[in-house]
Amino acid sequence: MKRIILLPLIFISLSQISLSQTDIAFAITGQGNGDFNWKDIRAIDMTSGNVTAVLFENGKTKFSFLNAETGNQMDAGAFSLPASFSQKQNKTVSNIAVTPSPTNLMSAAIAYDKKHGKIFFASMYTGQLIWLDVRSRDNQPTFYTTGQPLVNNSDLKDEAFNITRMTIGANGNGYALTNDANHLLTFTTGGKTMITDLGNLVDAESNNAISIHNKCSSWGGDMVGDASGKLILFTAAHQVFEIDVNTRIATFKGSVLNLPAAFSLNGAAVNSNGEVIVSSANPFGGFYKINMTDLSASKLNTTGQVFNASDLASSYLLNQNNALMGAATLPQIDVIGNRFITIYPNPVSDGEIKISFDNNPSGEYKIQLSDLQGRIMDYKKVYIKSAGQLEKFKLSTKPVKGLYLIDVTDIANKKIFSDKLLIE
Repeated sequence: MKRIILLPLIFISLSQISLSQTDIAFAITGQGNGDFNWKDIRAIDMTSGNVTAVLFENGKTKFSFLNAETGNQMDAGAFSLPASFSQKQNKTVSNIAVTPSPTNLMSAAIAYDKKHGKIFFASMYTGQLIWLDVRSRDNQPTFYTTGQPLVNNSDLKDEAFNITRMTIGANGNGYALTNDANHLLTFTTGGKTMITDLGNLVDAESNNAISIHNKCSSWGGDMVGDASGKLILFTAAHQVFEIDVNTRIATFKGSVLNLPAAFSLNGAAVNSNGEVIVSSANPFGGFYKINMTDLSASKLNTTGQVFNASDLASSYLLNQNNALMGAATLPQIDVIGNRFITIYPNPVSDGEIKISFDNNPSGEYKIQLSDLQGRIMDYKKVYIKSAGQLEKFKLSTKPVKGLYLIDVTDIANKKIFSDKLLIE
């Protein structure tokens, strides 16, 4: 079959992608249906499943790959498998290309952070966290990494440690999950990237024999964020779990109906109607959408070339149109300063906020918490002496649960950072 060239092989930034329709998802794919080298990044139309843009094609697209901490180019071999990893011992990686690139070790986990214009993904075997700047105006894509793995794994052949599920939560932080569900990771998305291992997931008592840790029923798949702050996990075997991030309890919700038996559910993304679009990493004839009311699936009418996708990501949350913290109730403020200041955790549950001053001039700053009406709830003055300085802001009294604003101003009372903060 003659391949249709959708776009020239130069970087297509998000601003260049036609958004006349808003249901865009990003996909990790091979270079054709049946290609299991999950190294390319494409944009798809979630109403049809058709490809709308090619952001990166491994081995074809020129790119920059930078250390996010130093701005220096990454070592060309930084993401090659170590010599101790014998491809003969693991046939699943025998098709990994020799030429290093940010996607060289393939990926089965991707998340789209619309707020900061980043597509995050994890390398499959080393778990390195990498992101693509989709707002870049350069003629080639720029990738970044901290070089820090999401989870430390000395045995690269152990699939239990593979990061195969990833999403952006309602609080704006990223979440990733290992196959065995023994490591739920969270990472900050703005400013300095910080990774925290929240620990293992725990089965709800109602799960009975369907455990979140079971290899046959619950490995693989993808996650999407819910506006309530929870995560929804779809496993490769079509099982659905609801994850409470605070308690780490995973509750079995049911099985997706009407998917073909051979359809390995590997990617999931929410569309503007609150439906979940799913993809398979296996060769297949198209995408499916899931009605979350009854978990029934129906096939999309795909007319263009179909790509099997190892993971999907969009900017939507489940139930966001009905959520209390939906767009109608949020103050319309610009998030500023996130390249130089990072706040975490978000949401806050213990009354303590951590603020990392990444590249700010030395001097006095004021951290201020206010409600949505602009009333000051608490504040703290700090003196910054060096880059990377971490300050703890312990609230004098814990406010009522809800959404607040956090600002940082300099000595001249100029606002240099502003963002929303959820207190639980």
